[in-house]
Amino acid sequence: MREQARLDGRALDAARGERLDWRFKALPPSAHGSTLDEWLATGPRLSDLGTPLMTLDADALAHNISAMADWCASAGVAHAPHGKTTMAPALWKRQFDAGAVAISLATVPQLRVARAFGVSSVLLANELSDPAALDWLAGWAAEGAEIRCLVDSVAGVSLMDDALRDSAGPLDVCVELGAPGARAGARGLDAAREVAEAVQRSSRLRLAGVSGWDGGVAHDATPGDLAKVDALLAELRSLHESLKYETDVPVVTAGGSAYFDQVAENLADLDDARVVVRAGSYITHDDGTYVELSPGLRGRSGPVPRPALRAFGRVISRPETDLAILDIGRRDVPFDAGLPVPLDLPGASIVQLNDQHAFLTGEIDGVAVGDKVRLGISHPCTAFDKWNLIPVCDAEGTVVDAIRTYF
Repeated sequence: MREQARLDGRALDAARGERLDWRFKALPPSAHGSTLDEWLATGPRLSDLGTPLMTLDADALAHNISAMADWCASAGVAHAPHGKTTMAPALWKRQFDAGAVAISLATVPQLRVARAFGVSSVLLANELSDPAALDWLAGWAAEGAEIRCLVDSVAGVSLMDDALRDSAGPLDVCVELGAPGARAGARGLDAAREVAEAVQRSSRLRLAGVSGWDGGVAHDATPGDLAKVDALLAELRSLHESLKYETDVPVVTAGGSAYFDQVAENLADLDDARVVVRAGSYITHDDGTYVELSPGLRGRSGPVPRPALRAFGRVISRPETDLAILDIGRRDVPFDAGLPVPLDLPGASIVQLNDQHAFLTGEIDGVAVGDKVRLGISHPCTAFDKWNLIPVCDAEGTVVDAIRTYF
C-alpha cells in the first residue's frame, strides 16, 4: 500500500456546491436554496436546528482522528480505516490526511462511492463473487487505483479467475483466514494454504497478503474472548510465514475498533509485511458498545476516544407521570447494539423505540413537553446511515460544517 493515499478534493468541492433542500432532514427550511458554505456563512447555531437531530462534535472528531493516527504510528502498524462506518468522503479525506494508507470497504456500492470521489487505495475487506462487479473492479485497478480484496475458497479463486479473463491486468487478493462458527474465511491453515496455492496458479490474480477478522471470534472483553483473538492472530501469523507472495510488500491485515491493540501486540514485529488495522468506529466512538470495547478505555494500549455523535429529541407528550415521548426513533438513531442514552438526565433511560418515537422513563419529574433531550448513541455504524447530512458543532454551539454521507 502506498505511503500516501489520497482522495480527489475537487470531487468534495463539487459536492459542497449542491443546493440544500427538503432532502436533508437535519437542516431547517431557512437553509433551503443555499449551498452548504453559503448556509454556514450565516452562522447557524445548534439551537436553530429542529428535531429529530444527529450532530457531530467538532473537537471530539478531531481528537479521535489524530489520536488514532498517533497510536498507529507509535505501535508500528498502518491504518486502513473502515469507511463503511461513515460513508462520508469528507471524513475519509481527514483520515487520509492523518496518514491512513487506504480506506476499507465492504460492498460494491461502497466501492462506487470511493471511485466517484477519486480514492486511490482501497481494501475490500470482503469476498467478491459477482462476475460483473469483478470486471468493474479490475477496470478501476487498470486506471491506477490500488485495490485489494479477499478470497477464502478455491471455488472463489476459480470464479474470480474466470470473471477476469478479459481484464487488463491482475487483481491483488489477500487470503482470508476464519475460524469455526465465525463469518467468512478459510477454516484452518491447510484450507487457507490451498486457497493461496490456487491464487498462485492464476494468471489473473496476485497473492498480496492475508487477512483475518477478530470480530468474528470475539464479542466482548472477557479473558476468554481476548484469548480467542490472540489465537486467531497467531494462526494468521503462521499462515503469513508459510506463504510466498507475488507482490513486493505483502499486507497482513486484521483488527476493527475493539481489538486493534492485540493486532499490534501479535503482529507489529513482522519485518517482511505491512501490518494494517481496519478500525472504523473509533472516529466518533459512542456512549455504549465501544465504551466497553475500545482498548484505551479498557486499560490496554490504544487512544482514549471521545464520543462525537449526539442525538436530540424533543418531548412531544407526557401521557403518564413516569413517561415522556420524544420525537426521535428507529429512523433516526441506532438500536441494534443498545438504545440511546439520555446524557443530562441521571436516573432516566430510553426503554423503547418506535419508528419515530422514543420512550423516556425513570427520574423525569422536571421534563416538560417541548423540552429538548440530548442523547448518546451506541454503535456508530448504524447511526450514519440514517442521516444524509450531519451538522458539525463546536463547543460554543455554532454549526461549523456538515458532513454528507452516501449510503
